[in-house]
Amino acid sequence: MATVGTERRARRQRGGRRAGVLLAAVLAAGLAAGCTSGGDGDDGRGARESPTATRDGAAPPALAVKIDNAPAARPQSGLDDADVVYVEQVEGGLSRLMAVYATRLPESVGPVRSARESDLELLRQFDEPVLAFSGAQSKLLPLIDEAPLTPVDPTSEADAFDRDPGRAAPHNLFLRPDRVLEDPPGEAALTTGFREGPAPSGGTPEEEVTVRFPAARFTFTWSDADGRWQVSMDGSPATTRDGDRLTAATVVVQDVTVRRSGFRDFLGNNTPYTETVGSGKATVLRDGRAHPASWSRPAAEDGTSLTTPDGDPVDVAPGPVWVLLTSGR
Repeated sequence: MATVGTERRARRQRGGRRAGVLLAAVLAAGLAAGCTSGGDGDDGRGARESPTATRDGAAPPALAVKIDNAPAARPQSGLDDADVVYVEQVEGGLSRLMAVYATRLPESVGPVRSARESDLELLRQFDEPVLAFSGAQSKLLPLIDEAPLTPVDPTSEADAFDRDPGRAAPHNLFLRPDRVLEDPPGEAALTTGFREGPAPSGGTPEEEVTVRFPAARFTFTWSDADGRWQVSMDGSPATTRDGDRLTAATVVVQDVTVRRSGFRDFLGNNTPYTETVGSGKATVLRDGRAHPASWSRPAAEDGTSLTTPDGDPVDVAPGPVWVLLTSGR
């Protein structure tokens, strides 16, 4: 995976200013029209140009998709094709996923759900990514439209979304990535800061590791046969819609600050804000071992570096990386 450098950061900042100009008219329309409070359906902003039509011939961006993780949403589609899967805390201590695609695009991704304020900070590490989501609170929409990204929802790109008649709303909205991006952008779009390479020395052998959120838990079980960690959610094996087991080559358990935000859901629950800029402790799971580490992300435009207690880089294994952003385990 590519690392973040000074030159790329400067290009990303220039791109952010360009994105702001492109979305100015859309922002004005959104402020006038508002959105649905539930975060699904028409957000009131009206149609926008396709993401592939607004980049002036630049390389295609990474695609980030907000994915439902309620029990009724499982099994999800497209997680097995994601390069990175972020696990975030949402209202009530539950979890939601953000899957990032760069090296391949699945046929379908979902169920797609609504965006949160902390998603904007997390996505600043990428170069004008496309963010696919189902909707957002009306007062969050201006922040989304001002961010250096291209928002895609059922209002702006209706043809890119389908409803599964076999599932109940809101757990039935799915994205067709090929209707948003013609081709995957490639590995260079993965400006996460993670680097592929050999495992660090040491570490503790682990057969199974469980990571807990206030109202959710994830278990990673090492499989010698797969050479990866098998994923379980809330005590049940996580699978694709075809029944295959979801796996991760590397798992990064990142201790972060999760604080209250200025937003609430329609039930009045406060929306947590997950801080991903800063530094802290981490645990990196790869090759059947757990490695203590530190993480650092000095600015929102930077990726996240992982180092051993001695300051040496901690590389990730080739394959999917799952990042769990948690305030305690």
